[in-house]
Amino acid sequence: MISNRELFLKNTAQTSNSPRLIEVERAEGIYLYGPDGKSYMDLVSGFNVSNIGHRHPKVLEAIQDQLSKFMHVTVYGEFVQAPQVHFATELLAQLPSSFGSVYFTNSGAEAVEGAMKIAKKFTGRREIIAARKAYHGSTQGALSLIGNDAYREAYAPLLPEVSFITYNDLQDLDLISDKTAAVFMEAIQGEAGIRVPDRAYMQALRDKCTACGTLLIFDEIQTGFGRTGKLFAFEHFGIVPDILMLAKGIGGGMPIGAFVSAKEIMDVIKDNPMLGHITTFGGHPVSCSAARASLKVILAENLIPQVEEKAQLFRSELDIPQIKEIRGLGLMMCLQLESFEQVYAVSNYCAEQGIIIDWYLHCETALRVAPPLTISKEEIKTACKIIREAIAKFC
Repeated sequence: MISNRELFLKNTAQTSNSPRLIEVERAEGIYLYGPDGKSYMDLVSGFNVSNIGHRHPKVLEAIQDQLSKFMHVTVYGEFVQAPQVHFATELLAQLPSSFGSVYFTNSGAEAVEGAMKIAKKFTGRREIIAARKAYHGSTQGALSLIGNDAYREAYAPLLPEVSFITYNDLQDLDLISDKTAAVFMEAIQGEAGIRVPDRAYMQALRDKCTACGTLLIFDEIQTGFGRTGKLFAFEHFGIVPDILMLAKGIGGGMPIGAFVSAKEIMDVIKDNPMLGHITTFGGHPVSCSAARASLKVILAENLIPQVEEKAQLFRSELDIPQIKEIRGLGLMMCLQLESFEQVYAVSNYCAEQGIIIDWYLHCETALRVAPPLTISKEEIKTACKIIREAIAKFC
């Protein structure tokens, strides 16, 4: 009999030459379980998706309730569907009053695509600026904003009139002008190896965009929904973007993304042409129900105020000489080592011991640590013990 692993390698598209090949039979809380019963503590939250853990009971309840009513009924934006309406309303209630309209998508990359379109149409400009070492997704438009030539060159030509500035560099802000439609910026750079900007830089960026009539678009696809110790990371910097892009942690494990803006900005897609931005499955009622439940869990279970204390426990438990630096904000951290060989060996050893950690697209010398916000202090200590063992063995 052919195993699932063999069928995976034979019949499903591969994204690398060295997949992890960990087979998952079920997941619960912060753990994944293999067919042999082995457990794996998920310290990357399915890449910042499972902020409240896997299969939270409240999310499952919301999904089951919606399944008894309806699933997909039509393309997004035409029928009144209660899961979309209620989630949009509750999401906007958590945001500054300048935000007034939500467009739901299937993913973060689709949120980026939509935000690019409305920025160009609203401003009447074509130039877009992004940051070097940025990551915004893998579709052609989002890929055009990735600040790493190695990831763009194989798929060229991409979008024209896209230029790049250096993240957290005040001097580069001079490149923003009255020809710039939008600046796309991660609230914290993720795939660059968790680069947290200075508050003064973010405020200067906001001021420059305002002065030039340029839309400031924040990518909070990795940072949103409590990950950094605030519901949204922009709250750390005392500024408000014009457009906010969300995904990953928004859905409690279900696929959903969104871009959020003022109604006057969002309304440009209603005409000239009509249906100027459409999606078949965006805002799927089951995903919206799950997302609504997930937001309620984050708020009701008081998870955000616990984030900083848990982050500090990680930092104290991993305060060892072989780790050159621990960068991050809240439970979005990286452990800086010296080489990819060390990172690869440590992450593989940890996986063998039941701890899932990983690395970054643009920073292969650092380990990714982003556990569910529900992780307990004892689980943090258990995970850190194994990480220390791995680092002592390979570094």
